[in-house]
This record gives sequence, structure tokens and C-alpha cells, in this order.
Amino acid sequence: MIRIGVIAGSTRPGRKSDVIARWVRDIAAKRGDATAELVDLRDHDLPHLDSPLPPSMAPSTQPKVRRWASTIAALDAFVFVTPEYNHSIPGVLKDAVDYLYREWHDKSAGLVSYGLHGGTRAAEHLRLVLAQVEVADVRSQVALSLHTDFVNFRDFRPAAHQEQAVSAMLDQVVAWGSALRGLRRP
Repeated sequence: MIRIGVIAGSTRPGRKSDVIARWVRDIAAKRGDATAELVDLRDHDLPHLDSPLPPSMAPSTQPKVRRWASTIAALDAFVFVTPEYNHSIPGVLKDAVDYLYREWHDKSAGLVSYGLHGGTRAAEHLRLVLAQVEVADVRSQVALSLHTDFVNFRDFRPAAHQEQAVSAMLDQVVAWGSALRGLRRP
């Protein structure tokens, strides 16, 4: 069975990533081929990236980063839930990816983005970042609009078709996560 980490990619006050991540996790929990757990960046309190060397050369020895590394290493796949801030991802999510290297390798990821235009520019930026740490992102993604999937831009009320979009994305995440398992080093 594939272990999926659903990453709430914002720590900002008033964020929606935690609510959306729980929704995705609950949809994934209905599956028989995967387990899903919430991975909230607020629970990891990572500092801004301050390593003197890249993680590919020297993994961090900071306790908070080592705890983050253990969390990511234990998972087979991910669903990143990201808002779009200024056409990109939140800095805290970028730092969370950048702090690690090997822990990400040969795992699959799906993207759930949100914003005025569905967060699609953030999703495209995240794809580039994930490619560098050898995460295989899947084609299907979920783009949630603040206009149609939220009431008054605040309360998350996804359109009916969005659950199907999540399921289609999870189908791909599980398939790729299973296929990539054999490539990962123990």
C-alpha cells in the first residue's frame, strides 16, 4: 500500500491549505490502495533555508530539519496543496522542498492549487521545483478557484466535479508511486 503525505503548503494566517488538505486526505482515505496523512508545514516550524551547503552535498543536522526529513522519507508519494502568491508558491513551501534532497527522490506527487485563477501558475512553478529533486509529478491536477469553490472567497465549498478531479489525480499518484518504489534506495 502506498503512503501519501498530503502537504498543507501555507502557514499564513487565514490560509485555506489546511482545510483543503484535510478534504483531499478524506477522499484518499476512501481508497483501498493507499493511506493518506496530513503533513502540515505549521507543525514543522522550519527556519528559512540557511544551510551553508546544498542538501545534496551535506544534509542538515538541525533537529527540526531532521524531523522533517524523517517525515518525508517515510512517505511514498505526495499531494501538495498550494495557494498562488504572486504567481508562485509560498516561500515556506519552497524552503520545505529545498531543505531536503534524497528524501524526495523517486516519489510521485499530485498538485492541488487554489487562487483567483485556480492557482495554476503556482502549480506550474512547483512542477519545476519538484523536478529538480526528482519527484515525478502527475499530469492530472486540481485547480480550485476562489470564485467558484469558495463562498465569499473564504469558506471552502468545492464544486461537485472537484472530488472526481481529486480521485483522478490520486489514481495517477498511486500508480506512479507504486511504479517508482523499486527505484528508491533503502
